[in-house]
Amino acid sequence: MKVLLIKEVKSLGKAGEVKEVKDGYGQNFLIKKGFAKHATPEILAQHAEDERIAAENLAKEIAELKDLAKKLDKLEIIITKKLGQNGHLFGSITKDEVAHALQEQHNIEIDKKHITDKVAIKTVGEHDLDLKLGHAIHATLHVDVQGE
Repeated sequence: MKVLLIKEVKSLGKAGEVKEVKDGYGQNFLIKKGFAKHATPEILAQHAEDERIAAENLAKEIAELKDLAKKLDKLEIIITKKLGQNGHLFGSITKDEVAHALQEQHNIEIDKKHITDKVAIKTVGEHDLDLKLGHAIHATLHVDVQGE
């Protein structure tokens, strides 16, 4: 019997693969436990259609992220923060502050988890932050820190 695997089954295959198995194993274990479906032409056609839609959505998402990366590369945000007596910032600029400033100044919402710089911004001046948007797409955001 041919089955379409829905979930990965150890020693048999990964989700999305069509495998030839013995009738009892396919019917009593794989299908009954929800690991597979009987590979009828209708099920295979539906699976192919789902795969095509998922590929289209992925391509659309990657295109949107590339456009966002191009836009972010050209942008600059300005963050003002209090200065101490010696001219240094009180604390540092957080990822939350960067995401909030980007939302306020350019109406672009980005999750603070996408900001990947390990070094905190603790000085006044211009800084470049690396943004990891997903699907191996990176952008550079220019941040101008000013004291008040």
